[in-house]
Order: sequence, then structure tokens, then C-alpha cells
Amino acid sequence: MLRLSIVVLIAVFASTGARAAPQAGALPPAPPPPAPSPVTETLYGTEVLDRYRGMERLDEPTLSWIRREGAYARSVLDAIPARAAFARRMEAFDAQIAQVDSYQSFGVRSFFRLRAAGADDFDLMVRDSAGTRKLVDIAAIRAANGGAPYAIDYFLASPDGTKVAVGISRAGTEDAQLWVYDATTGAPIGGSADRAQFGMMSWNDDSSTLFFNRLKALAPGETPLDRYTGSTVDAWDMKAPPTTALSHARLESAGFPGSETPQIVVSPTSSIAALRLQNGADPNIAIWLAPKSHIASEGAWSPLVSHQDGVTAFELSGSRIYLLSRADAPTFKVLALDAGAPFASAQTVLPPDPDRIIDSIHAASDGLYVVARYGLYAALLRIRPNGAVDEIALPGRGTIDEAFSDPSQPGVTLTFESWNLPPRVYAYDPNAGTFSDLRLTPTLPPSVTSGRVVQDLEAPAGDGVRVPLTLLTMGGPRATGPLILQAYGSYGISLLPAFEMTVFLREGGAYAACHVRGGGELGEAWRLGGKDANKPNTWRDLIACAEHLIARGYVAKGQLFIYGGSAGGIAVGRAATERPDLFAGVLDVVPPGNMARLEFTPDGALETQEFGSIKTEAGFRNLLAMDTYQHVEDGVKYPPFLISMGLNDARVAPWQPGKLAARLLEVGDAPVLLRVETENGHGIGSTRSQRLELFADLFSFVFCLSGKPGWQPGPQR
Repeated sequence: MLRLSIVVLIAVFASTGARAAPQAGALPPAPPPPAPSPVTETLYGTEVLDRYRGMERLDEPTLSWIRREGAYARSVLDAIPARAAFARRMEAFDAQIAQVDSYQSFGVRSFFRLRAAGADDFDLMVRDSAGTRKLVDIAAIRAANGGAPYAIDYFLASPDGTKVAVGISRAGTEDAQLWVYDATTGAPIGGSADRAQFGMMSWNDDSSTLFFNRLKALAPGETPLDRYTGSTVDAWDMKAPPTTALSHARLESAGFPGSETPQIVVSPTSSIAALRLQNGADPNIAIWLAPKSHIASEGAWSPLVSHQDGVTAFELSGSRIYLLSRADAPTFKVLALDAGAPFASAQTVLPPDPDRIIDSIHAASDGLYVVARYGLYAALLRIRPNGAVDEIALPGRGTIDEAFSDPSQPGVTLTFESWNLPPRVYAYDPNAGTFSDLRLTPTLPPSVTSGRVVQDLEAPAGDGVRVPLTLLTMGGPRATGPLILQAYGSYGISLLPAFEMTVFLREGGAYAACHVRGGGELGEAWRLGGKDANKPNTWRDLIACAEHLIARGYVAKGQLFIYGGSAGGIAVGRAATERPDLFAGVLDVVPPGNMARLEFTPDGALETQEFGSIKTEAGFRNLLAMDTYQHVEDGVKYPPFLISMGLNDARVAPWQPGKLAARLLEVGDAPVLLRVETENGHGIGSTRSQRLELFADLFSFVFCLSGKPGWQPGPQR
């Protein structure tokens, strides 16, 4: 493995003609590869060799190697001549854009997260008659803690608007401490509560008690693998420490497994409370009901909906319960029933439409608002109390990122964005029938938002299925430079219109989103078409999109890069190992690269509903098929990889990308960089500077390998 010549290798891969490779610049010595620690197992008659099983211990030798690899990757990326100036241009452009999300309105106040233009962090803001002000200042929290990154993971204001519960975590861990703040003064109330990672909360009607999901405290002898079993619902009045309102023993007595995650849901207009139960990544939920006055009585709860009923969401509104269901409805339908009636009595109030996918439902006093899509583009409907259905014109053609409604108030508030515009918050007034921009962020000049050309295409997959494909270029329908092709394809999550990749486009690149099966772009059938034994469709759809872009002349073969984050790493990793000849490089961010060992990560038990379990033969074979690490073969020439990881990742254990990098380095034919963030995790809660640094590295890697003049290390001509 010729690691000392990696800069020369990058230049060779970048070469598009008879250009002499520049000489390597001054770099620190490349770290030696980790020592293999092979384990061979026979599972269901199949022998599986795991070359780097010992890395799973994350012991000091492993962590030391990871840190050395990270330092080496940093030195290589910093040696790309144009990177520093490019990063400054990214910073200057991004500093013009404020970001807003998580809008809520209760009582006389509204609350939202805001990252002001040029700021590094999202703060919690409150708006009332006194104006708009910071309620939680993350920069101040960071300063009080030595500058370490902190983030607001979630929040929920009380029904009267006087308090707000906020989950705050450090350095990307997502291990939130739960705080309650006075909405007038910003002063904390009653200390904090730990083990509040999920942010599944509800307030009682008089705003005196907060119910929240709490992970169990690990007992002696338990390991991080036990962390997500046996969580409870705790009640907290802020006058004393939280107490258990619903124990997991009660759930287990009713037959629910330890991985079931409970959440109590309360609505100010309903006399009943609901208990929402979700088993890991399974989108089907169970629902129990109890009189609101008996929430703390474990014996008061009775079942309404089981996991087998196909319900994925619900809303309480007065005497009605609305349910979002996928049972016999691949694009979803909306059901309704009276509180106290059995599930069998539920009536369909919005039937399925094969061309319309329903994403979420939101109860208001004037009806039920339904967030839907026709393909990739959002639609909004309202089911009136009399059953009539209206379709409401949106502010543009794009995505509804979030929606907020209060069952006691009319209207709905939306966070809306598109391929050409960053998120903005709009309030719908049902009396006027119009949206108003709440102006939580400044309006951007055309110089920031104009110039993009969006094309909605389709690529033919090998089995004849037409795969949606979106292409973004700057200034025209074609681009001559590199193209980044992104895919995800898990959990039914969709790649929808978003204001991303702008600086890359302005620098001459192009971007495409391949809406592969396993995602939710075309509904439930599309999700199932890339799940379990059908999972290979996910990366083969990506391959089909790549081939289509090349064949139609949108990009040259040596200029096509694939990009996936988190579960998107399955798509890009397996596409690269199945068709290594097709791609100029792979951008693999926090990837679960070793899927056959997923269950042996801290949150692995939560993922079996999505990906399967090695405890069954079918599950094992499906996981092995989607395992990038196990498909890296000696003697194969793979494209260059840039693998990014966070040492505090709570979703993908750091050894997952680490083992993949080690195996690719062992093959030793193309550049492999392991980019390591020591003060970050999965990317949830990343600061603005952390996010910009990541994308500066990804784009610099692409420009360098694509042969863009001025981006190759060494003497420049």
C-alpha cells in the first residue's frame, strides 16, 4: 500500500490527458494500516471472514489509528491548493443566509430555532408583544464550557406559552439534557433531567407537568447495547426530580418488547390522552388511550391500535381521533373515529390517491390539515369538520419541511423551501384564504437565489422501473465539470427539494438527486421496493441514474461522483463495490459500512425493523448483501473514497466507517481518506462552521480528482 504517494495518486486520478503528475508536497508520514484481527464465522452455511473485528472494541490502539488517519486526511485535504480560498468563498456566501426551523405558537408567544446570518449556532428564539429575543443562547453555553460545540436538539413550549422544555446536547452526542426555561425571562426552572435523547414530550393542560421519554440508567454489568431497551415515560413538575408515570414493566406485561419506545400525547381540546408506542425503526405505531385525568395510573391504559394495523401517525382533536394509515393504501389515507370507539369503527375521511402521497396530518380548530406530495413537490389539503376537502395553493413549488397547528386555534404554519429558496415560515389564515410570510429571516437578494436550472428526469432501472432523478445546474441545462449524484434510500425518507449545493454549482459543478427505492418519494410501495430482499434495488437504482446521466451527456464518466450520508452510505458503498468502474469518486459520510454487524452497535436493536436481523437466515442474507465492507475484494480497482466520521456518533458506531476504511486501505489501489471529527457525531446539531468544513472537504476532493485547474497538489502550470 503506497500511502506516501497518495498526493501523486490523487493527481493521476484527476488527470484527463497526458499531464505529468505533479510531485507530492510535504506531508506527514502516512499511518501504517491497522493490524488485522480476523474472525471467521459460519452463519447459515455461509463462511464470513471479518478481517478487522477487533476494531469494534474501540480500544486505544483502534482510536489512536483513527485519529492518525484523521490527521493524515486533514493534511492531504489541506494540501489541495485551491481549498483554502474556496472555503473562504463558501463562508462568505453562507454568511448571507439565516436558517429557521421548528416553529411553534402557544398562548401569546411563538418559538423557533434561528441561526442568524453569519452565526455558528441555532438559538431558541421567542416572539411576543415585547419583540423577538433569544431565549436560549448556545454561543453563551459554549463559552461557559470551554468553547465545545453544543446544540438544541428539540424543544416544546407549554400550552399557555409560559415555559419551554429544551433538549441540549454536547459535541454531536445527541445525549440531551432536558431543561425547562421561563419564556419571559429565559431563566431555567427546576434544574435539568438526563437521559432525554429522543425529545418525545407532551405537557398537561395547565402547563404544570411535562411528560417525556427517558432512557433507562444502565445497571452494573449492562453495556451501551442495553441503552435503548426499557425506556419509560417520566412526569416532571419542576418542583422535584422526575418520577415514572409509565414503567416499562407495564408495557412488557402487555407483550411489548424492551425496544418499544413510549410517548404520552396530550391535546388541550381532548378529554383523553394517548400513549404512542414505536418499536425501533418500524414506522407502524401502537396507540393506547386513557382518560386524561388518569394519565399517571398505569392500569387506566387500554389498547386502540396495534402495530399490525398500519397506522403511522395520529392527531387528537376534540372528540375525534384522526389516523394516518398505509393499510391497503400505498400512498396513505386518513381515517377518523370517535374517542372511545374501537379501531374497527374508523371511517376513511381522505381516501388514497395513487398520484398523491400523504406525509403528515395536523389538527386545527377549523379542520385537519394534510401535508401531501405529488411526486417530489408538496401539496396542502384541509379536511373540514363537515368532511369537505380543500386543496390550498402553496407559496411556491417545493417542500413543506415542517408544519405546526394547534387543535384549539385555526390555521396552520409551514416551513417551506425549494431548490431555489432556503426555508421560510408562512402562516395560513383560513378566513382570508392566504399565506403570510412571518419574516423570521431576512429576504435574500436575487444574487443569492437566482441562476439554478432544475430538471426533473427519469432513469430506467434494470428491471424496467422508472427512477425519478433531479438535476441541478447553474445557468444552463448542461455542465462540463464534475457532477455529484446523491442517494439515500432507507426508512421511507425522501430526497425532496432543498436549497443545497449552491456554492458547488456556482463553482462549475452540477448536482443530481437519485430518488432510489427504499425512500418514500413515491409512497409505501417505493419504500418496500428497496427493503429487505429488495434492498439491492437501492444501489442498482443509483447505478441506473449514473448510467443515464452519462449516456445522455449530462456528465462525462470520469467526472461523476456519488454521495451518501448515514444510511445513504449503503447505496453509495454498494454501488461502488458493484460497479467500481463507473464512478470517479465516492463521498461516504458517517456510513454504516458493515451492515452484517449492525446489531452489535448501541442502537442496533432499534434498526432491525428497517434492515433485518442476523438472528434469521433471511435477515442475515439481506444484511450481508448490503454490507459494503464485506464486498471489498482483493485485486479490484475501486474508486477513491472520502469517508467522514464523528467520534461521538450515537447512530453509527465509529468502528463502522473505520472498518470500511481499513479494508479499502488494505486493498490499497486508490486513495482512501478517513476524515475524522473529534467534536462531532452523526451531524445532528453540527455547528455552521463544522458543516461548512465538511462540505469544503467534500467539494475539494471532487474538484481535485476531476482535474479542475488549480486544484491539484504540487507545482501548478
